[in-house]
Amino acid sequence: MIPEIRVPAHEPLVHLLRDGMVEGVHHGSAVVLAPDGRVLFSAGDIEAAFYPRSSAKPLQATAMARLGVGLGPAGFAVGAASHSGEDIHLAEVLRTLDGAGLTAEDLRTPEDLPFDPVERDAWISSGRSATRLAHNCSGKHAAMLATCRLHDWSTKDYLDPGHPLQRAIADCVEDLTGQRIPKVAVDGCGAPLFAVSLRGLARSVGKIAAAAPETPEGLVAEGIRKHPELVGGTRRDVTALMRAVPGLIAKDGFEAVQVAALPDGTAVAIKIADGGDRARQPVLAAALALCGVDPDVLKPFTGAPGLRVTGALAELQSAA
Repeated sequence: MIPEIRVPAHEPLVHLLRDGMVEGVHHGSAVVLAPDGRVLFSAGDIEAAFYPRSSAKPLQATAMARLGVGLGPAGFAVGAASHSGEDIHLAEVLRTLDGAGLTAEDLRTPEDLPFDPVERDAWISSGRSATRLAHNCSGKHAAMLATCRLHDWSTKDYLDPGHPLQRAIADCVEDLTGQRIPKVAVDGCGAPLFAVSLRGLARSVGKIAAAAPETPEGLVAEGIRKHPELVGGTRRDVTALMRAVPGLIAKDGFEAVQVAALPDGTAVAIKIADGGDRARQPVLAAALALCGVDPDVLKPFTGAPGLRVTGALAELQSAA
C-alpha cells in the first residue's frame, strides 16, 4: 500500500472554551491501534500521507540498530531524540561521535541554539553562538555518522537520499509501517524526511515498543525507556510522560505530531492540523486513556485550562 498524497480530511479534536463558549477549534487526526494492528479508535484521516517529522526518529534509530551500530541504551536514546540542548544531551552526542572517531565538526545539522528556552537563554547569556552540536537533532546525526563509519560509508554526504545509509533507513521505514513511501522531502535538520500515513506510523512504533530484548527494535525501545531525559529533556512533557507511565515509549515532532506506545504494542499516533502544539497534549492524554492508562496519571498532561477534547474521542472518554 502507498499512502495517498491528498489534503487530509481532519476533524475537530479539541475545543478551546471560555466561560462555556467555544472560542477556538483545533482540527486533526488520531489513531489508536491494538497490538495486532487493529484500529481501536480513529478520528480524521489516518490513511493520507503526511510528514511525521521528528516522531519518526525511533524508526530511523531502529534502522541504524539493524545496521549493527553499537550505541548502548543512552546512545540509542539520544539517537532517537529531539533533545533540549542540556549538558547531558551534548555530552552523549559527543560520546557517540568520539566512539566513531569523529567530532562535532562532522555533523551536518544546521547551526542552532539549544531548543529548551532556559538552556537557550543561559547559552546566549554566556556569549555562546549557535553550533551544529546544539541543534536538537544532533543525536540522530551523530548516530548516522557512527553507522557510516561502521560500514566504511562516506560521512560527507550522509544526508543524501541516495546514500546507502538513507536507503537503508527508507527500507526500514517501509518494513515497519508496512507501506511504501510516497514522497521524500528534507526535514528541518537536513535529513531525508519520509512521508507515511498516521496508521503506518502508529503501527511502526507499536512494533518497536513490543519488540523482544536484544532485537534492533528492542534495543531502541530499551534506550528510550531507560533514558527518557535524553529523548526530550528535564523540562519536556514527553520526558515527564514516559516517567509517569511505566514502559511507555513516546516521541513528539514539530508541526504537532505525537506517537506513543505501550510495552504490549498498543500504539497511538496524532497529528494536529494547524501544527499548533497546545492541542497535542489533551488529545494524547485522551487517547492513552483509551489504551487503559490510568486517567489520574494522565491529569498533568491534559493541556492548558479551557482545552477540551471533542467529537468521538470525547464520547469514548466519557463512556470509559
